[in-house]
Amino acid sequence: MRVAEISGHAARPRRLAKRMPVRHAAVAFLATGLVLGFAAVHIDFSPMHRWNRAFGDASMVLVALSIGLGPLARFLRGVVRVLPFRRELGIYGCLLASVHAAVILIGWVQWDLMRLFGFEWHPELLTYVMLQRGFGLANAIGLAALLLAILLGATSSDFAMRRLGVSGWKFLQMGVLPLWWLTVAHVAYFLFMHFLSFHRATPPPNMLQPWFLELVAAVFALRVAAYVDRARKREISTGKRGR
Repeated sequence: MRVAEISGHAARPRRLAKRMPVRHAAVAFLATGLVLGFAAVHIDFSPMHRWNRAFGDASMVLVALSIGLGPLARFLRGVVRVLPFRRELGIYGCLLASVHAAVILIGWVQWDLMRLFGFEWHPELLTYVMLQRGFGLANAIGLAALLLAILLGATSSDFAMRRLGVSGWKFLQMGVLPLWWLTVAHVAYFLFMHFLSFHRATPPPNMLQPWFLELVAAVFALRVAAYVDRARKREISTGKRGR
């Protein structure tokens, strides 16, 4: 095969990645697969918890990919081709998180916002009392993450970039890091703490616990490694100019 043909074949995925409909279709397919996969993992849960977890878990994976591809591209050149997908990964992560929140509101707390924050109605006192502090705090963190995700998703477009200016848009999009760590805190509570209670049987450990820890550690390691690599190269460049 000729060099020109090889380069042509290599350029095709890159050209496809620049097409927005192709990116949306690919990420929508990935998102659907993740939701169905996590639903299969949670097959023993009640229907509400099964789909609540499936959409939430899939959303977290998409956000992890969105913020992990950039650092990974510093070490694997081939990853540069899929960097344009980061925008769609974030958008679909936001959409799945919204469905996750809707399932909780409808199926778990049944539109009672006081229950969402850990309160329950006491029929004798005729008032709400705090029963689940951790549940309320975790949901408050999750709500903050969802609002930030919606803001980022709504501004993930060329139109928003033009309206905000490149510097303003980049500053706003840096909110993906607080979004990630809010998501980690929210998910960690429900994976490790919510179902621990002295007055009811403790369920078996969730099989996704080690995968969650590995995902968080991988994202953290990638971002730290990319920062160190960037700082080292900047130091080398500064040293050369100073000679």
